[in-house]
Amino acid sequence: MSFLHNRIPNHILKNRMLLDTEKRVTVSFYKYCIINFPKKFRDNLYVHFSKLKILGRIFISEEGINAQISVPVKFYSLMKLHLKKIHLDFSNLRMNLALDNKKSFWVLRIKVRKKIVSDGIDENIKFNPNNVGIYLKAKEVNNMLNDKNVIFIDVRNPYEYEVGHFKKSISIPANTFRDQLRIMIDLFKDYKDKKIVMYCTGGIRCEKATFWMKYNGFKKIYHIDGGIIGYFHDAKKNKLPIFFEGKNFVFDARLGERVSDQVISYCHQCGLKCDSHVNCRYNLCHSLFIQCYRCSVKFQSCCSEKCLYNLISQNKNSRSLEVI
Repeated sequence: MSFLHNRIPNHILKNRMLLDTEKRVTVSFYKYCIINFPKKFRDNLYVHFSKLKILGRIFISEEGINAQISVPVKFYSLMKLHLKKIHLDFSNLRMNLALDNKKSFWVLRIKVRKKIVSDGIDENIKFNPNNVGIYLKAKEVNNMLNDKNVIFIDVRNPYEYEVGHFKKSISIPANTFRDQLRIMIDLFKDYKDKKIVMYCTGGIRCEKATFWMKYNGFKKIYHIDGGIIGYFHDAKKNKLPIFFEGKNFVFDARLGERVSDQVISYCHQCGLKCDSHVNCRYNLCHSLFIQCYRCSVKFQSCCSEKCLYNLISQNKNSRSLEVI
């Protein structure tokens, strides 16, 4: 019988990924649709994706699928074919290809969740994927960016916005998507008759955000087709100027992919211009923050002198135990 979850330690899998020379492509996709028996669906998908050496993170729920995965190039077509076979609504999945080919995932994790995006919306309010904002292509986005009467809202976390965004866009001051939705309506209550464009990384959060805005009486709601990734590919394909500045934050080993040459954020420790996110090396902290190369050397990739001291003490204790 095939194991339906990973049984190999993460550090071994990560080393395998770093040494692997197989050509891969990182891709994300999502679909709001009805999935009956999500646990069974999850197990079958795990078996097939394991055979194709697919790595990444996938959420399954009764409301659909949300996936960010790394696929061997030679199996990419087989992966898409399999998805079409297992669900009728998967025949027209939008595949958002990453903006670079850097290594992203080292393990396959497929989890069943109550929702594919945690939104905090009352259970009595049924999300309708057919009642969302109007989709915009890159040309329309660029035109609206030049219209001072149009409001752009970034539906991502502040740390994502910090390293990259459209210059005129507004960040919502909340640390989670569910908290953003909770304050969003009141925050923009005076703009119900304005044109509002919403965007996120690949589009999945905007599906619910634009639905929520429309449900609460906002009339002129739009969102970028395919999110930042879709905008970049569409603009590049049609040789249009790209107005997104900085990096697009991603939730994998890369922690970001370059969209433009601008660096718009700063090292959290010394203030030098920098947009490299890292996790604090002291495991009991592991905070996500921006750190330049000079500070990464000085603090040994820790977020503070306190964490550096704890890391050094931890390493000394470990060596003492080894001697004993």
